[in-house]
Amino acid sequence: MTKIFSARAIITMNPGQPRATHIAVRDGRILAVGRKENISSWEASFGPCELDPQFHDKVILPGFVEGHAHLFEGMLWDHIYVGFYDRQGPDGTIWPGLKSIEDVVARLQQIRAQDPLSTKPLVAWGFDPIFFGERRLNAADLDQVATDCPVLVFHASLHIVNTNQYIIDKAGVDASDNSEFLRRDDHGKLTGEFLGQMGMFLAARSSGMDLFASANAEHVIHNFAAVGQRAGVTTTTDLANSLSDDAVSTLSRVTRQPDFPMRLVVAHSANGIEADQGIARLAEVADQQNEKLVMNSIKLVADGSIQGFSARLRWPYYHNGAPNGLWYIDPDRLTQLIDSYHRAGIQIHVHTNGDAATDAALDAFEAALGNHYRADHRHMLQHCQMADRAQFRRMKALGVGVNLFSNHIFYWGDQHLNMTMGPDRAHRLDNAGCALREGVAMTIHSDAPVTALAPLFTAWCAVNRLTSSGHTLGSDAEKISIDEALEAITLGAAYSLKMDHLIGSLEIGKYADFAVLDHDPTDIEPETLKDIHVHATVVGGLAFVNENIASA
Repeated sequence: MTKIFSARAIITMNPGQPRATHIAVRDGRILAVGRKENISSWEASFGPCELDPQFHDKVILPGFVEGHAHLFEGMLWDHIYVGFYDRQGPDGTIWPGLKSIEDVVARLQQIRAQDPLSTKPLVAWGFDPIFFGERRLNAADLDQVATDCPVLVFHASLHIVNTNQYIIDKAGVDASDNSEFLRRDDHGKLTGEFLGQMGMFLAARSSGMDLFASANAEHVIHNFAAVGQRAGVTTTTDLANSLSDDAVSTLSRVTRQPDFPMRLVVAHSANGIEADQGIARLAEVADQQNEKLVMNSIKLVADGSIQGFSARLRWPYYHNGAPNGLWYIDPDRLTQLIDSYHRAGIQIHVHTNGDAATDAALDAFEAALGNHYRADHRHMLQHCQMADRAQFRRMKALGVGVNLFSNHIFYWGDQHLNMTMGPDRAHRLDNAGCALREGVAMTIHSDAPVTALAPLFTAWCAVNRLTSSGHTLGSDAEKISIDEALEAITLGAAYSLKMDHLIGSLEIGKYADFAVLDHDPTDIEPETLKDIHVHATVVGGLAFVNENIASA
């Protein structure tokens, strides 16, 4: 049976037919798009049709596509949120942000008091000391929570973790250790901050936790999907997965469930392995894919986070004089890895936050393309927050796309102005306007759980470029229009995942994946874009209607 959804308006992202009011669906795919007067001809061609009017007063768009997120979003909701901004959980509950380090400690103490004899790790997430001036969370603070069990507080960037003294002792590190992955105070004493992937691995291992394993549990995948579904997302990424046997088995099983409300595009996390291992692993898991699960790309992380001062910046480096950041993969090895994966025909996503890391990645792509030309490779720079016009021009020349972390403009824009980049460079932060002018294939993202998975908010950030204090970064040249932002979170993101033939616009033959909104985003003031309510999503023709939101 063919089902026809009616709506007040349907925005298709198809320039050949930009608007409609009815869309016909069969076998999970779009059969026709048009208006009420087309229904009789559809019935003549397709047979009897069932009209579904549940969205008759709503606005339908292509389902939003989140091109850079992580299953960690679902796993972290098993733990304690201690971020600065309010955050919505998988069940719709709004958790209020905490405005001081003392508030963070108090929330942890409150949780610890519920089970004071437990020796299990107490884990919190979302914290960022950059909002609290010179005051930093340290081991002594967390010792106020517990001294007889691990306490770990993951920063919002997921590039740093704070611990209590218990973890420092278990890790076997001390002030004489000169590792760049350990932070010290002015007196040389370890503060309990473990930096970068190596530091976080050391802290987590010392706590007895296996975070990557727990991030692939079935309930975690459902939590992740629930968060995205509430935001209108019908396809999302897990852009760094170990693809262990257990992970692949669980992902394959869960995504085959008929009522699972999301498509997942999973990239193999390739930092700690040789290229031949990564290439072989993608070949091994290929037969576990299905219509809701794609595993065909790799992710490399070149540097850290800007607000964590672990990103690699070009001269004049950090505005406040902090030491330059970390190479997670040094440039020579990055060049070798990119060449190998490129030759194997695999799409490559490279995390580059600092502009020096972006240079290193572009150098590596240029060398790989010089050694072995490939048309339509669609390699992507992820985050790429400090790119300037010359770097965007290089991306265009090399056919490299960019997925900009637009949410940073709001969440950390003020800190970038005053602390990390300074006013000149901060005004070009996540410069979507320049990327489009230079002809670069561009999309925007949340990097959930680093920031909330909410594509309309991400679009709002790119359109308005407002920091949390209300400061506008850059000029109108850096902003993009609402239409451009909507394309970025639909067809642009689909293109970045090599899935634009299946998702991203409402056209015949594509998956019947919709976002259903209360208001038309093209008929509002730009400042209100983030406030549009997502009523429902439709995935493969199956509707998922949102419930009311509660407060914690």
